[in-house]
Amino acid sequence: MQLLRSVLFTTVLFIGTLLYAVVVLSFGWLPSQRLYAIARSWGRLNMWLLAKLCKLTYTVEGKENIPPGAHVSMWKHSSAWETIAQAAVFPPQAWVLKRELMWIPLVGWAVKCLKPIAINRSAGAAAVTQVIDQGKQRLQEGLWILIFPEGTRVAVGESRKYGVSGSLLASKAGCKVIPVAHNAGYYWPRRGWVKKPGNIRVVIGPPIDAAGRDARELNEEVRAWIESTLTTLVPPTHAEAADRSAPATTS
Repeated sequence: MQLLRSVLFTTVLFIGTLLYAVVVLSFGWLPSQRLYAIARSWGRLNMWLLAKLCKLTYTVEGKENIPPGAHVSMWKHSSAWETIAQAAVFPPQAWVLKRELMWIPLVGWAVKCLKPIAINRSAGAAAVTQVIDQGKQRLQEGLWILIFPEGTRVAVGESRKYGVSGSLLASKAGCKVIPVAHNAGYYWPRRGWVKKPGNIRVVIGPPIDAAGRDARELNEEVRAWIESTLTTLVPPTHAEAADRSAPATTS
């Protein structure tokens, strides 16, 4: 039954995203911050549908840590869930994403209207420079920057090297970094069709002043906070399973 609910949600998600893309393109002449209201509506609608169809809800802790102004938010990336939820949780943002997404008919064209930073992930230093240059412009326009520092989705319990572009941007732009941890990967697994019922916890960390700081040091502070916070977000059922599978010790 949960599989059927999940397939139904995914079907509605795809169809609804196409319809929202048409709406964004129809109003593409509006400022990106006004267009973001449509993206926020899309995110909130899908979070509501996920709760109704799959019994998967979410709670946000640390909303008070979202400061005024425009800053850089760095999220753990373990599920497709956060790519939807972030639009409902944070102020208007420009997303750092791979340029290939811009090539998707309708959806990619609509995303382009929201002023993302579309990078060639194989470009190395040139991609970092692009994030810094375009990121500064977006911040000056009042848009937050959303970046997944690991660059791609990673399975629950795993971690990849955190890219430095978000920290470097925040350091040079003189803004703050807001780290975000969540446990969505337990309920909506990477490469998984089934959305498991439960409640996803999102934790927004304290703002980290980045102005003039060494980017690698700043990046390590963000990584340490996110990865340590993740250890507190293991759902009880998974924690119990881990305990049962741990080898017995003798005294």
